[in-house]
Amino acid sequence: MDNDQDLDVIRKRLIYRAWHRGTREMDMLIGNFAKSYVPHFNTNELSEFENILNIPDQDLYDWYSGRKQIPENQSGHVMKKFLKHRFSA
Repeated sequence: MDNDQDLDVIRKRLIYRAWHRGTREMDMLIGNFAKSYVPHFNTNELSEFENILNIPDQDLYDWYSGRKQIPENQSGHVMKKFLKHRFSA
């Protein structure tokens, strides 16, 4: 498998994980984000997004909704894109 194929497999896996997190709200929110952005992410962005997928739903939702401030160590490029992303059905 060449590098482009490897990245495509990673992208598909991350998009799947984004749509199957556990809570319906976060499935829709982060799944929609993944569908829009992950196909265009580079290797570093894919790695950062994978780290985001490891954050508990409640923390992500609290940060997204502004209920809690995001910790500085979680405030990367992809997280900032996610926080600005607006879900549209």
